[in-house]
Amino acid sequence: MLTMDGYDDCILGVVSRCGQNDIIAYDRAKVIAKLREEMSEEDAEEFFEFNQLRAWMGDETPCFIDLGKPSS
Repeated sequence: MLTMDGYDDCILGVVSRCGQNDIIAYDRAKVIAKLREEMSEEDAEEFFEFNQLRAWMGDETPCFIDLGKPSS
């Protein structure tokens, strides 16, 4: 399973998928909070969107979970 260096404290767990490799699941809010330690909120969101969320590293690419309530 692929992991992101420096984000172990943001891991929620492992996602098991039928017929596919297991992947690491990260807490989206915690990842962004970690980014905000070194950049503004806007820059952190943009960095996350373009450099982490959209980074495809193959079938073991980690996923990000938003633990907030879904909007109706």
